[in-house]
Amino acid sequence: MKPHWYVLRSKPHREMALWQQAMRQGFEVFYPRIPAPAINPRSRKIVPYFPGYMFVHVILEQVGLSVFQWMPNAHGLICFDDTPADVPDELVDAIRSRVQAIGMAGGELFFGLKQGDAVTITRGPFAGYDAIFDTRLSGGERVRLFLTMLNDRQVSMDLSEAQLRRR
Repeated sequence: MKPHWYVLRSKPHREMALWQQAMRQGFEVFYPRIPAPAINPRSRKIVPYFPGYMFVHVILEQVGLSVFQWMPNAHGLICFDDTPADVPDELVDAIRSRVQAIGMAGGELFFGLKQGDAVTITRGPFAGYDAIFDTRLSGGERVRLFLTMLNDRQVSMDLSEAQLRRR
């Protein structure tokens, strides 16, 4: 028998505990997480890509469905008509690639964002202004933008990525 991927649903905000529990029990688990801009500096900087869900790779006939129904912090596997729905390997691989690309870009906001793309400043003294994205800066969640002033002169400014959104 060949193992298949299944979607394991966690209780609200208990993804990390469920992931750790499943790993301790020896299951292969894919818990996709991505960097996210933090409004509060003490808040999480890595968030689940699918809040409340993760993927588990098992031979369900050997393990049994009840293991996941009764696992602490879990609501069980996603089922349709009481049959656990398996996820194709290709889809899990595509999600892995996407999550890795988002991580390399520094977060979802910057995934596919390239020099010259338009952004809007959402907070701070320049809130509501449109700007042009230049680059991510090293050493944190900062970016360099070009803001066009009244005389059509572009001014370079560094801001927190949490202050931006794509246009």
